Amino acid sequence: MKSFLVTLAVLLLFFQVTPGSIEKCWNFRGSCRDECLKNEKVYVFCMSGKLCCLKPKDQPHLPQHTKN
Repeated sequence: MKSFLVTLAVLLLFFQVTPGSIEKCWNFRGSCRDECLKNEKVYVFCMSGKLCCLKPKDQPHLPQHTKN
């Protein structure tokens, strides 16, 4: 039982400290970054305050404002 608890603790630490994990946004279609790649656009902000970068194919289509 003691070895099980030690193994569980090590695994929990491993998953929290894994480098390179990318925060996802916009229904897992975007990635949170400090700067978007050149083929990506910003649509919203992530919970961490970073930019939610989306590729053009994943961006929502917003209605255009028309003047009357």
